[in-house]
This record gives sequence, C-alpha cells and structure tokens, in this order.
Amino acid sequence: MSQFVIEGKQRLGGKLRINGAKNSALKLMVAALLGQGDFRIDDVPHITDVFTMCGVLEALGVRTHLEANQLHLHVSSLQGRAPKELAKSMRASVQVMGPLLAKLGWVEVAKPGGCAIGTRSLDLHLSGLAQMGAQIELRDELFVARAKKLQGADISFRYPSVGATENIMMAAVLAHGETIIRNAAQEPEIVDIQEFLNSMGAQIKGAGTPVIRIKGVPELGATNFRVIPDRIEAGTYLIALLITGGQGTLENVIPGHITALLDVLRGMGAIIDVQDSTLTILSPAMLETFQVSTNPYPGFPTDLQPQLVALATQARGVSILTEGVFDQRFGYISELSKLGTKIEVLGDNSVAVQGPVRLVGSQMSSGDLRAGAALVLAALGAQGKTVIKGIEHIDRGYEAMEERLSQLGAKISRLP
Repeated sequence: MSQFVIEGKQRLGGKLRINGAKNSALKLMVAALLGQGDFRIDDVPHITDVFTMCGVLEALGVRTHLEANQLHLHVSSLQGRAPKELAKSMRASVQVMGPLLAKLGWVEVAKPGGCAIGTRSLDLHLSGLAQMGAQIELRDELFVARAKKLQGADISFRYPSVGATENIMMAAVLAHGETIIRNAAQEPEIVDIQEFLNSMGAQIKGAGTPVIRIKGVPELGATNFRVIPDRIEAGTYLIALLITGGQGTLENVIPGHITALLDVLRGMGAIIDVQDSTLTILSPAMLETFQVSTNPYPGFPTDLQPQLVALATQARGVSILTEGVFDQRFGYISELSKLGTKIEVLGDNSVAVQGPVRLVGSQMSSGDLRAGAALVLAALGAQGKTVIKGIEHIDRGYEAMEERLSQLGAKISRLP
C-alpha cells in the first residue's frame, strides 16, 4: 500500500489531457462479451478497475492486452463463471450478467463489492433480467442465473439506475424481439455503450433519453472504438486548479457532459472559456458560495460531490450541498476536518460548509475513490505537508494522479 505526500499552497497551472472515461471503458469491455473476434478500444485508462476487469474477462475466456492506453480483446469461446474474488472487489463486475445470459444462457457471479458509499441495490438489474425470462437465485453470496433464450420485454425502472440500464441494454441486444427500457438513465456513458454495440451490429436507439428501444439480433461481431473523455476526471482537475487559485487548460473534454459543474463553478466566480474539446479556467480573487443538489444526469454528478465540498472550504460564506443519489456519502467529512474545515452535517443527506478557512496539513486516510480525490484537493489547498493513506482507492479511477498533478505544478509524491 502506498501513500501520497503533498506540500500544499502551490498555485497550479498549465495543460492536461483528460483520459478516457472509467465508467465507460469498464462497460465497453463487458459489452465485448456479446461479440466475436478482435476488438481494439482506444483511450482506456491505466487504473486498477481496468486491470481487475481484464482479470474477470480472462477468467471468462477473453484474451486481453493493454498497451499505451489501447486495449486489445479477442473474444471466441466463453464460459459463464466469473472469478469470485475479482468480482467481489469491483461493483462493475455485475455487468457481466446481462451479456453472458444473452450469449450463453447461464452465468454465475459473486455479489459485487466496490466503494462503500451507501446502499446500491441490485434489484433493478435482477428484476429486469427476470422480466426477460431469466431465473435467478442467490446461493452462498453467488448469483446463479439461467435462461434458455431471453425474451424482449417492456421494462420500467422506478429509478434511472445507470448500472441496471446498461445491464438490460446488453442483455437485450441478443434477446428475441424488442425490449423497451423506460425511465432509463441518460448518462453519456450509456450513449457510448449504444454506439459501441451498434458498431458491433446491434439495433439500439434512444440512449441519452428516458426511453431506450433495443431490437434483438442473432449475433454480433467485433469493432474498433474510442472511449469518451472522463467527465469526472475533468471536473476533479478543474476543481484542483480552482482550489489553488490557479489557471489552466484541459484538453480532450466534452464540455456538454459537464454543464452542471461548469454552471456551479461560474456561479462561484470562475472564468471559463470553452473551445470545442478544450476548457480554460481562471480563478477569481475570491470564490463565492453555492447551493447544489446531486441528481442523476443531467443533474450535478454525485461523483463530483466530495470534490466540490473540498472547494467550498475556500468560498466566502456558507455553501449547502445535498446528496440526492447515494446515502452514506459524507463519511469523508471527518477526515477533511483534520485539516481544519468547518463542515456541519445537516440530517442524513446535506452539509453546510463554512469558508474560507485556513487549511493546515495533516494525516488523512481515503475510504473510497471520490472521497480520496477530495482529500487530495483539500491537501493541495492546505498550508504545509499532508499525508494521505489508502490511495489504492484513488488508483481505482485516476491514472497516476500524482504524475498528472505534478504536471500542473503540484508538489506531490507517492511513497510506499
């Protein structure tokens, strides 16, 4: 296990190219199970979640090779039993259920793990697959599912779950007949999966809207594809520039994917110039406060909530942030308090952040991916040295964060 050592109060600046999206790359890797042949996926980030998913795919019979952010997959014969320990370590592993049921007619996968950020029920995944004819039971923490042939169905979600939308989409592409998903999640990563599957020969339309229609086809081939830019990574580095009073340019960004964040940052006083796939941000003399609620896309993303709380510690007045997606996502507040923050938890799902406060370096420990990013951002704005342990969580979703922040002028190092 490693740790970050950060000397704060360095004004960041310069240029940084944003990587491909973690939350798209993982699902495209799984979607390849539905096809046959050789795939090339470009802009795949070097993060531990991708390495774990490679392990899952290899155990299922896929040959994988990742080199210089280019992933090669060879899909031929498959088996449906996912490795228990790998599956338990990453929530995205549950996405293999839909493709393997559709392709093989059976799948066995352990109840998944991942970040401890609250209750994330799988009932929408399971009920959707059941409506398509799957028989699913839980045996000793193992989901065992069977279906001779999945059938198209009209499925309505009570909540626009990203994972369930993706799983049902993938199951439906080889099902008999048409599947309609209502109240579907609208995230850009779901549009990316639609484009990927359609380039393999699927017939899907409507991704990015609340209603997705999928007409089943007999089989799918292979494709070459480039992952969309990571909107959460882009948001994290924009906030890093602001919390240090800096300015800089991010390249390989789709600005329309982070409109909700840009609106908040402009309201705080940031000057942001948008040019096609680049964003340039300039910090104001003083950041202003905000009131924000996280919501499913196109609302403000829950995966940027902890980072925005860190930024609010440097804004003038009291900022209010409400978490509308996950419960238990404020567990990192006690760690931030070690730097001298003034944050009050209001009930179960809101915080009031007083600023600006003088943050002073300390020792902290990361408990999950995005909380870890927030601790790093706060440390960048703190006086003196901060040590952050538990950075294996950060490595799940950010490629070489210390190198990329150093590129912007941060004094950060990774130590064993």
